Amino acid sequence: MSINTPGTGEGAPRAAPANPIVPKTAQEALRPEIGTPPPKRSRASRNQIIVFMNFLMSSAMLMILVGGAALYLGRQEFNGTGPSSVPNTFLVKPSTGVADIADQLERRGLISDARIFRIGVRAYGNDGALKAGEYEIQAGASMRDIMELLKSGKSVLYSLTIPEGLTVEQAWNRISEHEALSGDMPAEMPAEGMLAADTQRFTRGASRQQIVAKMLADQKELVESIWARRTSDLPLADVNEFVTLASIVEKETARSDERSRVAAVFINRLNKGMRLQSDPTIIYGLFGGKGKPADRPIYRSDIDKPTPYNTYTIKGLPPTPIANPGRASLEAVANPSKTKDLYFVADGTGGHVFAATLDEHNENVARWRAFQRKVVEDEKAADQNDPAKSDAGTTNGAKKK
Repeated sequence: MSINTPGTGEGAPRAAPANPIVPKTAQEALRPEIGTPPPKRSRASRNQIIVFMNFLMSSAMLMILVGGAALYLGRQEFNGTGPSSVPNTFLVKPSTGVADIADQLERRGLISDARIFRIGVRAYGNDGALKAGEYEIQAGASMRDIMELLKSGKSVLYSLTIPEGLTVEQAWNRISEHEALSGDMPAEMPAEGMLAADTQRFTRGASRQQIVAKMLADQKELVESIWARRTSDLPLADVNEFVTLASIVEKETARSDERSRVAAVFINRLNKGMRLQSDPTIIYGLFGGKGKPADRPIYRSDIDKPTPYNTYTIKGLPPTPIANPGRASLEAVANPSKTKDLYFVADGTGGHVFAATLDEHNENVARWRAFQRKVVEDEKAADQNDPAKSDAGTTNGAKKK
């Protein structure tokens, strides 16, 4: 006899599967299934303070990244090649701030961004270090190059040269006409001989009154220093006579190797009570500070015409200098050569030949006049041998007929 355990016999029914398969429609099969839900957030992560701190940290990191990128790009731009393709001059007026300088540089096309220039100047601590003046900015100069140039103060310098022998009026005209100077001339012109014959260096915008004041001070210092070192036996009463004789020497010769000898001639004449007989004094007496026109010769009537300056008609020195003497002429008069010369005349080479007696002088004058005649004859011969000038002469002659 067999014992049948329930559920184990052959005739017993099978148990149902743990996960029975439920048939689905096609639409249900294509519908996405619900995923596994995320874990629930802790109370700490839901705290508002933590959320705010996370926001601040994220914002700070973003700002650092953006600031670093901006700093890098700005630095590259500040140190990089500038936009200008040719050299330019740039004027910084006194009391101009960095912002105005930057804007002007950008408008002139010398920098690419005024804001970067301002920030760069301030970053380098040069906000108040840029100096007024006119600067030459090279082509392609970077913003940093321009900053360093304006900081250095090495601005463009202009020159005004007053040659030895110019009158005060002639020097006055040069100063007033110089385009780099500013402002009006002083109300009164200085006395003759009182301006330094020298080259003045200055930046654009320097005032004309400053230049005149400096030239007056320079000449005063020069004259006084040389006068203090003069030889003791000069027949000169004061500084005015000293400068007056130096101005005559200045006008008589341009050669440095004979100034002291020319000065000796006039000193010897003064000691002997002879008239100086200097042609430049005739010219000053006739034309004053304006000077003789280049095409105007000295006539015999000019020599005989009395003026306060004509040393052919007056005794001693004229009342004032006749030009601005330079250092060499002042030194020559203060310490003239020790000679017995009383005369000199041109030698045809740009210099002079000297003589102690009238007979020697007359011989020298005769040689000078013979030299002049030869020059005229040579010029005439050259004109006759020049076909162009010969044809021109023929044509002119035909016109006269």
